[in-house]
Amino acid sequence: MSASAAPVQEDTYKRVQNILISQPKPAQRSAYDELEKKFGVRIDFVPFMTLEGLTEKEYRKNRVYPNDYTAIVFTSKNAIDHFFRLCSELRIKMSEDTKYFCSTETIANYLQKFIMFRKRKVFNGTKSITELKSYILRNKEEKFFLPCSDQGHAEVTNYFKELKVPVQEAVMYRSVNTDLTDLKDIKYDIIAFFSALEIKSMFEQFPDFKQEDRRICVFGTSALKAVTDRGMMVHIQAGTPEAPSIAVALETYLKVSNKN
Repeated sequence: MSASAAPVQEDTYKRVQNILISQPKPAQRSAYDELEKKFGVRIDFVPFMTLEGLTEKEYRKNRVYPNDYTAIVFTSKNAIDHFFRLCSELRIKMSEDTKYFCSTETIANYLQKFIMFRKRKVFNGTKSITELKSYILRNKEEKFFLPCSDQGHAEVTNYFKELKVPVQEAVMYRSVNTDLTDLKDIKYDIIAFFSALEIKSMFEQFPDFKQEDRRICVFGTSALKAVTDRGMMVHIQAGTPEAPSIAVALETYLKVSNKN
């Protein structure tokens, strides 16, 4: 990933030939396949980060055990996977009275892989845990437990502080940089980032990276801040009402850049 000058405004909508997505390739047919066909672009998928679960031995050092808590807060499928994996390795069986607070319906539905819904109480928001204020306050006597990565989850913990409801963070998995050596001499017209950690991974492996005329696409405010903090320009933003996903944001952009 070599480079020189910062992008110039007149290049903002020049034609796109290839796009790099900093995530694993979707297992099933996705909206990205349609973008390739519709706009004649090539989309490559290279995960910039991977998640690695803590071992049972590593986790025991925390001396924080899930079955000492009565309400579990889930913000991702990864958190669910590593929570129940560690419970199994620790030979912990969660009570059927345990309550689960999930940030989205998709995450709540994913719980069905591990629990019987009819025997437990599950609450979910549509986009964020912060939508569950009334349910959290109604259950403020419960002991809340938040499985998370080594990056923590400041948004959730700060929200619980605002509500004056204690919550115990528990690191159950960690973020690890993916080896990006193969990207060194590859140039893309657009690079799409989903998180600040992916941008951190890129700069740790390519400290001399410059944007040149690449267009940067980001999802959410943390990735946006990470890009701008590095002195780069964001051309395409996702995670907004107009563009709820990276795929939608790219399609909106490509309609202009690759119009016939």
